[in-house]
Amino acid sequence: MPTTPASLVSPPLFTAADIRIVERHWADTRPATSLMERAGAAAAELAGALARESGEPILLLAGPGNNGGDALVAARHLMAQGFRVLVASRADPARLPPDAAHAWAAWRESGGAILADIPPSQRYSLVVDGLYGVGLQREVTGEDARWIAQANRLDCPRLALDVPSGLDSDRGCVRGCAFAADHTLTFLGLKPGLLTADGPDHAGTLHLDMLDVDPAALPAVPGIALTQLEARHGLPPRKRNSHKGSYGHVGIVGGARGMVGACLIAGRAALAQGTGSVTLGVLDERIVVDYGEPRLMFAAPENLLEAGPSVLAIGPGLGQGTRAHALLEAALGAPCPLVLDADALNLLAGDAALAGRAAQRTAPTLLTPHPGEAARLLGASSGDIQADRIGAAQRLCTQFHAHVVLKGTGSVIAHPGGRYAINTTGGPWLAQAGSGDRLTGMVAALLGQGMEAGDALEAAAWLHGGAAAG
Repeated sequence: MPTTPASLVSPPLFTAADIRIVERHWADTRPATSLMERAGAAAAELAGALARESGEPILLLAGPGNNGGDALVAARHLMAQGFRVLVASRADPARLPPDAAHAWAAWRESGGAILADIPPSQRYSLVVDGLYGVGLQREVTGEDARWIAQANRLDCPRLALDVPSGLDSDRGCVRGCAFAADHTLTFLGLKPGLLTADGPDHAGTLHLDMLDVDPAALPAVPGIALTQLEARHGLPPRKRNSHKGSYGHVGIVGGARGMVGACLIAGRAALAQGTGSVTLGVLDERIVVDYGEPRLMFAAPENLLEAGPSVLAIGPGLGQGTRAHALLEAALGAPCPLVLDADALNLLAGDAALAGRAAQRTAPTLLTPHPGEAARLLGASSGDIQADRIGAAQRLCTQFHAHVVLKGTGSVIAHPGGRYAINTTGGPWLAQAGSGDRLTGMVAALLGQGMEAGDALEAAAWLHGGAAAG
C-alpha cells in the first residue's frame, strides 16, 4: 500500500542504478512474480482514487520501457474496475523489454486499444504519465516533448508513475521538459531527484509503494530524506541545576556598515534556539545594542575571537574588505566548531591560501552556501551547481573536510565519508533576505549546546524549514 514519505523516519534515497540492482535481484530470485504487475496494480488503485467522478476517461501515456509497462498494467486493472480508459503510446511493441512486452500483449488481449496520439479535443478525469521512468539520460524533445506539453495543459489531475517524465531521478534537473504532476507514485524507494532542484515543482504530492519488497533486501545507500528528526537530533533535557554557561557561548562575527542586520538576525536566532549566550563581533562599531533583543552582547570582533567562544560563526554581513579578510584568517585558527557563511565563503573562494587553511582545520567546520556561493567555491556556474546539487555538496564536503548544507529547494546536507541527507521542510517562503543568516544562528546554537556537527546541521535545516512553513 502507498504511504506518504513524511510518515517515515529517514527513508533511504535510491539512484537509478540502485533500483536496477533491486529489479535484477528480484528477477533472479522470484522470476514467477512480476514487480511490474505489482506496480501497475498499485498505480491503478491510486489512479482510481484520484480520478474525477465525471465519467470522462482516464488517459494513460505509455512509453517504450518498463515505465510504459507499468502504465499498461494499470490500464488493464482500471478497465477491469469499470473505468473508461484510453492508452496512447508510440512505442514499438517488438522493441519493448520482456515485462513491458508482456504487459502490452495482456492489454490487447483484454480488449484494450492503443492510440498513436493524444486525442486533441477529449476531456479526461485523470492523466497518468508512464512515458519515462528512472535513469533518463537524454533531453526530451520532439513528439515526446509535445505529448508532455499537451498533457500538462489538460484540465484534470495528473499522476506520474515512479518519476515525472523528463525529470532526472538522480539529480532533480529537468531534461528539456518534464511532466508537471499533481501526484507521483514512486516504487521501491524514494529517488533523490524527487526532493531537490526541480523535483518538488514537478512531482507534486509524493506517494511511496514498496511493492511488498522486504526493506532488508534493498541495497545500502548513503543518502536519506530528512522527513523527521531522529533521536540523534535531540538535545538532552536541561537540568534544573544549570546556568547559561552550560549551554554554550556563541560568537558571531560580521555586520559591516550597511549589513549589520544580517548579524543581528543570526544572533537572535541563536538565542531563540536555546544557546546560553551570544556575543556579536560587529564590524560597524556604532552598533552596541540590539533594542529588539537586548540579551545580545557586543564586542569588537578581534576581542571576541581572542575571548574564545565555545562556537564561532563568521560571515553574516561580513563584507570582503581587508579587515574582514584578517578576521576570517584568525577565525580559521579557532579551536572550536566554526560555521562559515555568506562573505566568509566568498573570501575563501577568492583566496586559495585561506581555503587551504579551512581544509586543514581539525575542529569541526560547517559551510552553509547557497548555489551562487557554492559555484564560486567550486569554480563553476550556478547552473552547474543546480544541475547536480548532491554532487556539488559532496565535492565541497571533500574539498574542505567539512559538513556542508547546500541551501535551496531540497537543501542537501553532505557529511565527510559520503553520507548525505535531503531536507524536506521549507519552501519558497524562505527565498527572502536574512533567511540564511537565521539558519547560521540556529546551527551555531545547536553546536553550542553540545550537538554533533553533522546532526546540528541537519536539525537546524529541518527546524528552519519547518518554522518558516509554520
